[in-house]
Amino acid sequence: MTEPPHLAVIGAGPAGLAAALAASARGVRVTVVDAGQGPGGQFYRQPAPALGARRPQSLHHQWRTWERLRAGLETHRVTLLTDHHVWCVEREPAGLTVHALLGPEQQESVAVRADGVLLATGGYEKVLPFPGWTLPGVLTAGGAQAMLKGALVLPGRTAVVAGTGPLLLPVATGLASAGARVVALVDSADPRAFVRRTGALVREPAKLAEGAGYAAQLLRHRTKVMTRHTVVEAHGTDRLEAVTVTDVRSHRTHRIPCDTLAVSHGLLPHTDLADGLGCTLDGPAVRVDTEQRTDVPGVWAAGEATGIGGAALSLAEGHIAGRSAAARLHNTRPDPASWAPATRTRTRLRTFFAALDSAYAPPARWTDHVTDDTVVCRCEEVTAGAVREAVDDLGAGDLRTVKLLTRAGMGWCQGRMCEPGVAGIAGCALVPGRRMLARPVPLGVLAEQDEAGGTADGP
Repeated sequence: MTEPPHLAVIGAGPAGLAAALAASARGVRVTVVDAGQGPGGQFYRQPAPALGARRPQSLHHQWRTWERLRAGLETHRVTLLTDHHVWCVEREPAGLTVHALLGPEQQESVAVRADGVLLATGGYEKVLPFPGWTLPGVLTAGGAQAMLKGALVLPGRTAVVAGTGPLLLPVATGLASAGARVVALVDSADPRAFVRRTGALVREPAKLAEGAGYAAQLLRHRTKVMTRHTVVEAHGTDRLEAVTVTDVRSHRTHRIPCDTLAVSHGLLPHTDLADGLGCTLDGPAVRVDTEQRTDVPGVWAAGEATGIGGAALSLAEGHIAGRSAAARLHNTRPDPASWAPATRTRTRLRTFFAALDSAYAPPARWTDHVTDDTVVCRCEEVTAGAVREAVDDLGAGDLRTVKLLTRAGMGWCQGRMCEPGVAGIAGCALVPGRRMLARPVPLGVLAEQDEAGGTADGP
């Protein structure tokens, strides 16, 4: 009996789970590979069972959707490989091979061979530097949310949530509902920008209602919402004690005492694996066709990797990608009419989030507040002054040259965290750096790749 085709799905968030269930229901053997301790990704992140959370659903919305996805994993017998940190996907004559490091130590690698790969790698936060942003007590908004959802821990008692983007609202309300005193939500966006995009935004009333719900919760918690403001400095000796915010129009400043600053300036797609495979990018995102196929044969992409748009869009894209992959791997022509509802959802939400993204923007001239002694690359401790010197005195005109002259982006994160900030300070275009590997890999693992041990053909 011929074995069914095998699809490896990288990422167990909304897009990956939707794709896995759609493909598995149509006769494809599916393996989901994810770095987390369990399925759900960042959006459906769950507390560890040992914590004994009584009502984990209180930390989430769309809980019923998550329950359906979780139940579907068992119904369709999808194989889930957790704590597998994918560092490379190889194209081979007979298919593709997914390489992943195992466990928290990540000293051993395994390989999963498949006929097709679906990239549902999600996104990561963009944080622009400012004086004091390396103080203990300053963390990303997503980091604060992860602490709350995954560990049931508040990052502090008195918090400011700042930056720009739709992530700020759920983070602020989540912290406030869990018992933190969120004294201010500081957003650099101008409310008039949303008014100018009313035509596109009102077509998605459920999203507008969701945002209004968050705003109402903040009102109940007496959180001050400061639009057209931005954090320009964090203060403290051993840890955060206060932040200074400025009005981007009048330039008046306010000092706000707090012990926690959760900051985010939006999200960027995770494209390292796609880039390593040779997939074409559209700006910062993976380019896909109407079936969510990349231009690399046998490779699909869905969710935030193809453009930031939230869980509902990720679910729609994942469903389309899973159905397309199932048909293509069975050597049949897919019928787009069979996923027409998901296509309509995808079209609406892409339009909505394109309008939303254009309304959220970092403040103009934010680099003016970044002093020369501000560290902009934490891994290599490169300051803004060093970056400016590379541009003004040494003639650097692009990110690669700045990196060669200053080592900014050469550390552990390989520029994933500092690239937007360094690009802004240098006045260069933000061109994502090409990385052969999606994460740091021990040299011993690389040396062993030609050996037969430590590989698997999939479950």
